[in-house]
Amino acid sequence: MAERVQQPPAKRLCCRPGYSTTCRQGQRAGGTICGGSGSGQGGSSKTQSPESLLDIAARKVAEKWPFQRVEERFERIPEPVQRRIVYWSFPRSEREICMYSSFNTGGEESASSGENVDETRLPFRRGIALLESGCVDNVLQVGFHLSGTVTEPATPSEPEIVCSVAISFDRCKITSVTCGCGNKDIFYCAHVVALSLYRVRRPEQVKLHLPISETLFQMNRDQLQKFVQYLITVHHTEVLPTAQKLADEILSQNSEINQVHGAPDPTAGASVDDENCWHLDEEQVQEQVKLFLSQGGYHGSGKQLNLLFSKVREMLKMRDSNGARMLTLITEQFMADPRLALWRQQGTTMTDKYRQLWDELGALWMCIVLNPHCKLEQKAAWLRQLKKWNSVDVCPLEDGNHGNELPNLTNALPQGAHGNQDLGTRPHRTVFTRAIEACDLHWQDSHLQHIINDDLYTNYCYHDNTENSLFDSRGWPLWHEHVPTACARVDALRSHGYPREALRLAIAIVNTLRRQQQKQLEIFRNHKKDLLHKGVTSITNLEGWVGHPLDPIGTLFSTLMETGRGDEDSLQGGFLDFSASTMSSSKHSELHLFPSTRRFLEEGESYLALAVETALMGLGQQRIMPDGLYTQEKVCRNEEHLIAKLQEVDLDDTLVKIFRKQAVFLLEGGPYSGLGELIYRESVPMHTFAKYLFTCLLPHDAELAYKIALRAMRLPVLESMAPSGDMSRPHHIVSVVPNRYPRWFTLSHIESQQCELASTMLTAAKGDARRLETVLETIQKNIHSSSHIFKLAQDAFKIATLMDSLPDITLLKVSLELGLQVMRMTLSTLNWRRREMVRWLVTCATEVGVYALDSIMQSWFTLFTPTEATSIVATTVMSNSTIVRLHLDCHQQENLASSARTLALQCAMKDPQNCALSALTLCEKDHIAFETAYQIVLDAATTGMSYTQLFTIARYMEHRGYPMRAYKLATLAMVHLNLSYNQDTHPAINDVLWACALSHSLGKNELAAIIPLVVKSVKCATVLSDILRRCTLTTPGMVALHSRRNSGKLMSLDKAPLRQLLDATIGAYINTTHSRLTHISPRHYSEFIEFLSKARETFLMAHDGHIQFTQFIDNLKQIYKGKKKLMMLVRERFG
Repeated sequence: MAERVQQPPAKRLCCRPGYSTTCRQGQRAGGTICGGSGSGQGGSSKTQSPESLLDIAARKVAEKWPFQRVEERFERIPEPVQRRIVYWSFPRSEREICMYSSFNTGGEESASSGENVDETRLPFRRGIALLESGCVDNVLQVGFHLSGTVTEPATPSEPEIVCSVAISFDRCKITSVTCGCGNKDIFYCAHVVALSLYRVRRPEQVKLHLPISETLFQMNRDQLQKFVQYLITVHHTEVLPTAQKLADEILSQNSEINQVHGAPDPTAGASVDDENCWHLDEEQVQEQVKLFLSQGGYHGSGKQLNLLFSKVREMLKMRDSNGARMLTLITEQFMADPRLALWRQQGTTMTDKYRQLWDELGALWMCIVLNPHCKLEQKAAWLRQLKKWNSVDVCPLEDGNHGNELPNLTNALPQGAHGNQDLGTRPHRTVFTRAIEACDLHWQDSHLQHIINDDLYTNYCYHDNTENSLFDSRGWPLWHEHVPTACARVDALRSHGYPREALRLAIAIVNTLRRQQQKQLEIFRNHKKDLLHKGVTSITNLEGWVGHPLDPIGTLFSTLMETGRGDEDSLQGGFLDFSASTMSSSKHSELHLFPSTRRFLEEGESYLALAVETALMGLGQQRIMPDGLYTQEKVCRNEEHLIAKLQEVDLDDTLVKIFRKQAVFLLEGGPYSGLGELIYRESVPMHTFAKYLFTCLLPHDAELAYKIALRAMRLPVLESMAPSGDMSRPHHIVSVVPNRYPRWFTLSHIESQQCELASTMLTAAKGDARRLETVLETIQKNIHSSSHIFKLAQDAFKIATLMDSLPDITLLKVSLELGLQVMRMTLSTLNWRRREMVRWLVTCATEVGVYALDSIMQSWFTLFTPTEATSIVATTVMSNSTIVRLHLDCHQQENLASSARTLALQCAMKDPQNCALSALTLCEKDHIAFETAYQIVLDAATTGMSYTQLFTIARYMEHRGYPMRAYKLATLAMVHLNLSYNQDTHPAINDVLWACALSHSLGKNELAAIIPLVVKSVKCATVLSDILRRCTLTTPGMVALHSRRNSGKLMSLDKAPLRQLLDATIGAYINTTHSRLTHISPRHYSEFIEFLSKARETFLMAHDGHIQFTQFIDNLKQIYKGKKKLMMLVRERFG
């Protein structure tokens, strides 16, 4: 707590108009020890003598009455009575002191997380350490004021510090604190804790005086003057200016101070008008919350804010009025967060963690306004404040959206004034709307009062079996109210420290839910045939319980579980021991906590069992998927949180019976159950819940477990056709693309949960062919995502081929079947994992056996593209590793190879561009198939194949020893090629050079045939000159077939075909030169001169080349004479 340096002024004026010295004779002005007369505090006396009537009365007065009322009520109060009232007015329990000096009560901070080092640093723990180390001294109680010094021992880095501490108190509450340490925090510092605990634990060692005004009344004028002068002398530097000012005012008859009767006394206790509450530094609360919010969730600020919310709940449970006060301060800072306006302006949503803080804020206000014992004026004040916040345009909405979504389909609270508003006209609901509506609720209903206050409230003669009857057939009380609202009452009772009442109401609500579930089942059974015949269903609850802002199921579950585990034993009104001794075990506490309440449980039933059944009913409720990303994520998050809590419970025979009972209800519950035979298309899926049920039921009732899981696999929102009875929303014909249903923002998560459920069933069904077949069918029917089916296929494959057992062939076949489905689904769509999927499928088929490989090759056109079939499937099948893996004999190998060749030829026919080469490779060992593949290439060469593909196949042919076929394909490739004058780095150049070299090696005729094609296709001078030079180096056919050498002469450049090539090369140089000169810049002049030098070499290869080149240069000089510098360089080099 940020202790103020100056003590606040006294709250009331003290005087004794009827004072008489005679009535005080014999009473000394000095002090007495706190425990002097009467009994000690908290049983500190070793003897067990009965308490005196004076102490009993004084204690009660000290708790309830401000001291001013005591003075006004009685003309004279004997000094012993005053002393006992003052004595008992100090807090007697350490629990509140702990609450105001640490985040958690009970001395169990961080115990669960093992942060023992941090625990010792908490102000409460440090205060205890200072007290036990004897660091508290000079303790003095004057009236309702306690003072003392606390010495902070020296450390290696800090000197010893002596802090002066002052504490004011009233009616067993600390109302103000001051400490010289200057600590700035929400909570009391360790020095305040040490002094407070000194007074609580050692009251007999504290010197007690009556209020200072009482002492002054006993002094005459001389004594008073001496007292004042001594006081000024001791503290003249601090108080002399103030003393002189007061003296001047008192001596002035018209001064304000003389108009007031009496004088203030800081030790005289509270006035009648003072609010009786513990000291809370509002400024520090605001500053700390503002700081945490400004950190935006970093540095653990979100955790700190959650701890503050927990502190509010702790205060409410202690029935401390500061709970609402502190929450008001927190809310004001939340509403002032500048990010709200920024997000609103930008249209962006707040982070999930920040959004959850707002949810908790709204829930806490709901608890506060539902306080069963709050005053009407207090509730009215809260309502005004809530409406004020609610009207701010940046106030966050309940569903997390900015109002641009569909209206939130929420049932209004039934007792509220807003209950009959039309859904379409209702304004957007903010995080405060429910609290505002809850202000209209009351606790005066007589039936409700009997439920929460009477363990024996029954009516065994009550035979009204209508839907809203007040008692069931057993005579047990029921409570019919909008379920979230009823559960909000339970939460409010728990939050305000009424655990018994909360438990009674929770049991009545759960018994009501069970009765409703039974009646709903009966209604559905009576109309089942008609409904199933029509295929009609409608949603029965637009407002789901799981994921609801008020968390009704979570509230019931927690209330019952805490009672079942004995967690509420701290609320039974006893004194909490914060010493080092550990609390006694509470394992047997359920047998002793609220024993009479157990009369409303079934025979042999426990609170734990009731909690589990409640959770199962809530999780299985059919409810519509809410609008908006945040609310949908909240549904998923709350469901998973509740299931995680259930998983902590060990199942015994009793719980298994409950699971079976609820599973049957869910399967037969019709439109009331999310696992009924007919469900609304946009109902929240049950995959996560069903997976948990399946796992729990499997060891005890496998048939029922599979019924639940198989029923839950459906996902009707993705079906292409909606049921005919689909109500209130238009039908949508949906495709299987990721954004296929925009309103379902969590669809990817839902589908992954569906996949997890299927995987769990596959794992459990290993070795059971019948079950595996059923699971496979439901996967193929209900899962629409290829990636999830592929994951299931991989999971099944891993389970089937575990290293510690023989492969499960049935599960392998399931894996293969799922893989085949994936292939069919992704055949015509883009999928970045497609190659991985194809390779995996071949691996899976290999594990299944040779017939599976043969089958996928036979039906390749429904599974693979031609490229995949030849380059991956057939190639892998024909590899040595596959043959060795399958232990194939020669006959099997030939059959497999025949299928691969057939596949290759079919693919080459369908896609020759991409499959011809693979087909040739696969058909190498079969002459007929190879010839067929080659003919396919020739047929496609003139139409569908590019020069790159043809060159690649031609090179392959040469490599395989078919030079003439390679030559044929090269000439066909040349027809499709076109190289312009400036493409001297084109990748096809190497292919052209190779084709010319191949033709040259075959002979003069082949070379003569290809040169016209080269001249037609290639316009690049450097490439043509390179070809020309190579052709003149050796005689055509010098390295012929079978390595026979040809002794012919070199070919002449004056005769065909080289003359044609030479002329084309010279012409290309001339054309290229003119093209380059059109846009040449000075920095390219030297490069251009070198180009002309290469051109001259080609010109000189002709018999009249020198003349031609000279004429060419002269033409350039004439045409481009304007480029003087360039032409000067030309003359320098070429004359």
